[in-house]
Amino acid sequence: MITTPSKPFSLERMRADVARVIGEPVDEIGLDDNLMDWGLDSMRLLTLVIDWNQAGLALDISELGQHTSLNGWWSLVQKQQGHAA
Repeated sequence: MITTPSKPFSLERMRADVARVIGEPVDEIGLDDNLMDWGLDSMRLLTLVIDWNQAGLALDISELGQHTSLNGWWSLVQKQQGHAA
């Protein structure tokens, strides 16, 4: 069953979550940076996907793996939330 978040998921939250799992300051991670260059590996990505899915998103790790930036991921979230990318 796919659920929708009780409140819209934000790009700021996504960026903060990524910063937390890679142990870097949030303000240093650019929206178009390749997150793999920041040390985001498959296990950390899986942790993020699980957290975000528990928050009500229905993100697929393989789909996120095709995009390597926050902006790329954000476009997927916006489509899911019914917004234009």
